[in-house]
Order: sequence, then C-alpha cells, then structure tokens
Amino acid sequence: MSDDMSGVSSQGGEGSHSGGTSRKNEKNSADKPKQPISVQLDDNLRQLEQIFARSSDIIFRHWAYGPELQHSACSVYYETLMQGEVVNYMKASLQDLVTHEVGPGTMILPQDVITFFEHHGVSQKKADVLDDFNHAVEQIIYGNIVIFFNQWNKALVYKSMKVESRQITEPSNESVVQGPRESTVENLKKNIGLLRMRLNTPKFKIESLTGGGETNTQVVYGYIDGAVDPELLKEFENRVKQISQVEILETSYIEQLIEDSTWSPFPQHRYTERPDVAAAAMLDGKIAVLVQGTGSILLCPGLFTEFFQSSEDYYQRTVYSTMIRWLRMAAFVLALTLPSIYIALSTFHPELIPTVLLLKIIDTREGIPLPAFFEALVMEFFFELLREAGVRLPKPIGSAVSIVGALVVGEAAINAGIASPIMVIIVALTGIASFAIPQYSIAIALRILRFPLMLSATFMGGFGIMIVFLLILLHLCKLRTLGQPYLAPLAPLRINELRDVAMRVPLKTLLRSPRKHIPKAEK
Repeated sequence: MSDDMSGVSSQGGEGSHSGGTSRKNEKNSADKPKQPISVQLDDNLRQLEQIFARSSDIIFRHWAYGPELQHSACSVYYETLMQGEVVNYMKASLQDLVTHEVGPGTMILPQDVITFFEHHGVSQKKADVLDDFNHAVEQIIYGNIVIFFNQWNKALVYKSMKVESRQITEPSNESVVQGPRESTVENLKKNIGLLRMRLNTPKFKIESLTGGGETNTQVVYGYIDGAVDPELLKEFENRVKQISQVEILETSYIEQLIEDSTWSPFPQHRYTERPDVAAAAMLDGKIAVLVQGTGSILLCPGLFTEFFQSSEDYYQRTVYSTMIRWLRMAAFVLALTLPSIYIALSTFHPELIPTVLLLKIIDTREGIPLPAFFEALVMEFFFELLREAGVRLPKPIGSAVSIVGALVVGEAAINAGIASPIMVIIVALTGIASFAIPQYSIAIALRILRFPLMLSATFMGGFGIMIVFLLILLHLCKLRTLGQPYLAPLAPLRINELRDVAMRVPLKTLLRSPRKHIPKAEK
C-alpha cells in the first residue's frame, strides 16, 4: 500500500447518529434525482473538486492497494470533522483482507477486487456501500469519510465524525436539591443515549428529520408508542414537515414553526435540559424534539398547568411538593398583578388600605414628583435593565453587578426623591416572585403582561385590572397548543386528571393510575 497518506482515524465518532442519519440520508436522496457514481475515479474526483472548491479543510487522499499497488482509490473528507486515524486503519485492514481473500503474492484482477468490496469489504459495523453520487456528497458534508475506487461504480462510507463538545454536567437552569444531576449537551447522540438509559423499552421511538437551506441540521423527535395520542402525533408530524424548507439552528426555531399562536405571550411548548424530565413527559404522552448542536429538549405540547411543575416535585414528599406548588401559583399572581394592585389602591381605592399603612404610604410619597404609574414604570424599566445586564455579562461578575446595581439604583432613587421606598419594595417583590416560577418562558409572559395591567389600573383602578384579567383569561381559554386546549384539564374540566395540578397526589396513587393520554382536540 502506498505511504502518501498520513494517519487519520478509525472508530466511528461520537458526533454521528448512525440510525437517524441513515434514514435522514435516504429521505434526502429520495428528494434529489439519483446520480450514479462513475467507474472512472478521475471523473468522480473532478466533480468533487468543483463542488468543494475554495474549501481549505477538504482533503483528497490518493492511495493504492493490492499486490504491486495496481489498484487506486481516493478518500475524501473534512479534516476539521474527522475523528482521528480512520484512513490509516482502512489502508492496513483492506490490504490484509485483499491479500487474504485471493492468497498472498497472487496477482488479482480489478474484477476480483470489485467482487471482494461488494460482498466482503463492508465488514465493519459503521461502513456502508453507496451507489449514488449525491448521497456520497451528503455523507462528506455530515463529517464522514467516503472512499472512491477506480473501476468501481460504488463507494464506501465510514462513520467518522468527531467534534469536541462539552461533557455532561449538572443542569444550570433546572438545578434541584434531590434528583438526577445529568444535563443534556450539544451532542445529539449523547442526548438520545441519556433518554435511552431511562426508557428501556422498544416502544420508545425516534424519528429523524433534516433541516433545509444551507444548514442540513439533524433533528429527531421521540415518543412512547401507546402513550402518545395518535391524532396529536399526526398533527405534530404534519406541522414539523416544513422544517425541510428552512434553516434550523436551534430548538426554538422548531417551536416557532409549529406553535398555534405566534403572537401570544404565553409559551405553547416547554423546554428542559434534564433527561429525566423529558422521559417523564414522554410517559405522559408528550413528544420530545432534539436538535444537533442544541443543549435543550423541546416538549410538545406544553399546557398551562405544566409550567408550574418541577422535576423536584416528584422526588420530595407529597405535602412539601404540594405546598411548594401553591407557593409558585401565588408567585405567579404576585408577579403579574402586584404593581398594578398598588397603583389601583393608591390612586383609586385608598379606602381599602388600612389607615396606619395608608399614612405610611402617604408619608413616603411626599415630595415624589411622579404619579404612581410613572414611578412604577421607571422602576420596572431599571429593574428589567439590570436583569438583562446580569444575564449578558460574564457569569463571575453578572450576578454581582445585578445585585449591587439594584441596591445602588434603589437607594439612589429614594434619596433623589424619584421613587418611594414602598415602590422599590413592590418592584423587588415582583421580580423575586417571577424568579420562583420553574419555567423561564412563562416568566417572560408575566413581564410582558404586567405593563398592560399597570396601564389599565392607572385609568380605571381595580375595574381596569379586572377587565384586563378577564381578557387574559379569555385568551387562555381560546388558546390551543398542537390543537389541544391550553388550559386542560381545568378548561375543559377533567376531574380524573387533576391529581397532578393544584396538588401532587402520593406517588403510589399517581403511578398506579392509568397513564394520562392527551385527549383529542375539542372544537
């Protein structure tokens, strides 16, 4: 064998997803007209050089094999996606296999080599035989090594992609006191493996799709056959088909493509970075969507009541979990209405405030030049500004800046007479209440809806709050997620499914109950 090829790697890479990739490539190939691979190696290489022109990391490795090196081949791959020493491994193994097949020292004909490769050459578990040139190009793009042979109208592909990714660590956004501490990463194969470890059943199905455009991103969705509602699955698959026409870079792209109401502030699907949460959701009939290069799992559909649930609820005792869930619901109401209630009471309904407290509020507001609404608006603006600054800054200084900034700005606003101490307390409590909600996406909805409530309280007091609150409730009753009622099982009321809403019943009752199926869409 010739020595013009230095070592490049052998064993298939972690970054490849063999089963899903094969199905995905078959679908892609079906969409394109089939182009046979030429028997002339030079013709294939000429086309490849045109396709991959101006790509400095594409490698063409020419080598010869067989007795007296009379056979030629070429390996094509991206060196930036290679795992290691696949090429050296193949050179040595193919030479041994060919000489063993026909006998050492025997002059073999090209037909013998072709027959060998066709019937015995793909003995490694990660190798496939290709007869479509477009399919071979796709395999190169996906980070695999493709070998073209002279006088053979087929090619070999070996799964060899290897891209460095972060290791599995503790979840950063869903930390718990008790429970598993594994988090998903940006490697699709690892994430599927984490789910497979928890769902040891052939009923756990994984379907593969491919994003369109220039990204060709690998997308998979999983579900438990028998737990998911068939009509829900059909509706999801009808909507998710459109990803083949757009570029997909993150899981949120898919969420926005399949959601029912784009302009609703309420999220219609959930996110998690915990494999145990995703596994439990699929057991309840949800569909989990994973994307290569994304460290979060999209759970479809997401109902309103599920945004108050945390994975820790099922690892703690029933009484404690139920009380914590009530606390989250109270935090939801406070985060949504506290500033508007203060504005309404201080402006329109002072008679509802106890006299001693009212005198204190009047005393602290003495000399404040702004009405209650503008005072709250200014403080909310600065609070949101500090929160965003804390998120965008590097972690070592982000939390310190947000805390110190809040203290400095609050104290300076009080001393300057721009805001009253009671208003600083109201805004701080509102922010803390929003942090108590497990799902970040529902907290964003509260941050948006807080301002219409404040505005209505300024003009109509408590009646304005009631009007906006009823409008929000009507919107929630009308909202659908993958065709399912967003407020289920509260509206429509399903008593048998309330065991895990306002309270968490004991696990011995919850686990022995029939598995919850998402009901059919109600029109």
